[in-house]
Amino acid sequence: MSSEFGNLLHVSVFGQSHGRAIGVVVDGLPAGEAIDLAELQAFLDRRRPGKSALSTARKEGDIPTFLSGLENDRTCGAPLCAVIENSDQHSADYGGLTDTPRPGHADFTAAVKWGGAADMRGGGHFSGRLTAPLCIAGGIAKQILARRGIFVGAHLSEVAGIPDTSFPLHPTPELLSAVAAKDFPVLDEEAGARMQQAILEARQEGDSVGGIVECAAIGLPAGLGEPMFGGVENRLAAALFGIPAVKGVEFGAGFAAARLRGSQNNDPFTMNHGRVETVSNHAGGILGGITSGMPVIVRAALKPTPSIARPQQTVSLQAGEETQLQIRGRHDPCIAHRAVPVVEAVTAAVLLDLLLEGNHGTF
Repeated sequence: MSSEFGNLLHVSVFGQSHGRAIGVVVDGLPAGEAIDLAELQAFLDRRRPGKSALSTARKEGDIPTFLSGLENDRTCGAPLCAVIENSDQHSADYGGLTDTPRPGHADFTAAVKWGGAADMRGGGHFSGRLTAPLCIAGGIAKQILARRGIFVGAHLSEVAGIPDTSFPLHPTPELLSAVAAKDFPVLDEEAGARMQQAILEARQEGDSVGGIVECAAIGLPAGLGEPMFGGVENRLAAALFGIPAVKGVEFGAGFAAARLRGSQNNDPFTMNHGRVETVSNHAGGILGGITSGMPVIVRAALKPTPSIARPQQTVSLQAGEETQLQIRGRHDPCIAHRAVPVVEAVTAAVLLDLLLEGNHGTF
């Protein structure tokens, strides 16, 4: 199972949503890096479930236990292994999924691939629960990057078709920190209020809504990445698509660039205190797969939560006929707002891997 990514910095995620624990192994971290565990826990808490009516009622502390890789709160060169124990599973809510697959979930494809042996309680290894260990790896990467003047932050740019303000041309570390400190991570509070209302309305109707997360990485040097298949977009997109529910990834102007003319989409170059910059950033800080020195801007689109309370059509695999399914359990009416730190985490881990490559594995 390909639940890993990275070239020099290898990140491997393990566990199932209703198993004893979930966890991550991170190999290739530079040794001697101080890790602020309180700051890491605060980062994990941004993703943690059960905090409001906007998310699942499942209560998990998401407190990691480090089995290796840290000594006196510093990376020691050994592979870092951390686990998070699951404590609030309601596995009885997931009986019968091997026969009646949930629409929009991986129940059917997992049954085909593994002959009905997959543990699909709570989504199993396909669950958004597995993004918690991703945040351990990415939270550590964020601290290492920030120490070198590189900052990664994100906001909820859209929910149910309601847009937030976009990041400015040059997001600041202070702006990224300010949005991260919010209970609902948006730039425009009025837009955020309308998004939350849309989420709650969907929940009341037994339904769900999707959203888009916009992430910025600032302070990156020009020259990271490779042309064609080793490009920064390639590496980021491959990892971001590993986040459950992500169905689209775009950079800079993204798909909107297809509706522009070249004269509109091109980013004119300029000099700013002896440094080459561009006056716009439709390229999202990446040209030819290589960083330009401008902020890297990436957006990830997340589908509506497929587990909804409404009756849905499915099939009985054993009987070979159509049937109705009504999903029980505790589910997010919107995944996107809890995915904001996850997008940050994956982006930070990929960028740290690229930086290690550019510095031959050391800083």
